[in-house]
Parts: sequence; C-alpha cells; structure tokens
Amino acid sequence: MTPHSFRKALATFGVAAFILTGLGSAPAQADSKDLARALAAIAGIAIVGKLIHDRKKDKKRDHEVVTRRRPVDPIPIYRPHRPRRVDPTPVHPRPLPRRVDRRQLPQHCFRSFDTPQGRFHMFGRQCLKKNYAFVNRLPQHCVQRIRTYNGKRNGFDARCLRREGYSLARG
Repeated sequence: MTPHSFRKALATFGVAAFILTGLGSAPAQADSKDLARALAAIAGIAIVGKLIHDRKKDKKRDHEVVTRRRPVDPIPIYRPHRPRRVDPTPVHPRPLPRRVDRRQLPQHCFRSFDTPQGRFHMFGRQCLKKNYAFVNRLPQHCVQRIRTYNGKRNGFDARCLRREGYSLARG
C-alpha cells in the first residue's frame, strides 16, 4: 500500500467512525454542550484536513520545475585579443632514415622474364648498380642467373629479397 492510499483509507475510516459514534447516541435531544462538542469535533477535523492539504501543496511546490519560454542570454565573457600564431617556415616531412631507406629497392629495376620454366621475377643487377647505392650489401644467396628466350640475365630473386626484408619503393 502506498503512503497516499494509506492516508486516504485512514481518513475514510476516521470519518466513518465519527459518523457511527454520532448515530449511536441514544437521546434524540441535544443540549447546548453536545452541540458545542459536535461543532468542535467538526472544526477539529476541518483544521486537520486543511493542514494535510497545505502540506501536500508545499510538497508539490518543491517538485515544480521552472521553465521559461525564451532562453536567458548567457553572460558575456571577456577574452583579450590574441593574434593568431603563424609559423614562419612551413613544415616539411623528414626523409626516411638511411637504415630504412636502404631496404627500399627501385621500382623500375623490377623485371619479369619469360623462361622455358615459366615467368620469373627479379631485380636486374646492372639497373641496381646504377640506381641503388647499397648493391654490395644485398644478400649474395639471392643472386640468380637465368636463361631467357633473349639470352642469360643476372640479377636478384625478388622473392628471396622480400624474405630478407627488402621491399619495392613505390612512387
């Protein structure tokens, strides 16, 4: 039972008890003392009812939310003028370090050759000598000599170099 319904039930029982006690009185005649008592009881019940009503009204007022039809303008905040910071020199990306750059092989040295055994991908030795500064540091076990329909070719096997950490320079 909620507190609200409990109060209603209590008020109903109180009024019923008051009425039943008034009906049970034996004499039909009422003297002035009985009349005064009845009026005092009615006035007491009215006062208690008014107190309960006022308390409920106060609780409702506590839960009211103030709403406005138009928003209140915010208080202006003073901010001093600061000129924008401008970098005097433009920023350029740094080049790759030599240890990383040395693992990038030139793209135009990558060739595909047709052989009697099938297609073979490799980096040409002469092209690498002209365009790559670290040819002497390439793994020697990746050196290949293949026979093509146009003669023999010397170079480095592309798969072997990729396994060793080398990659194709794009761009």
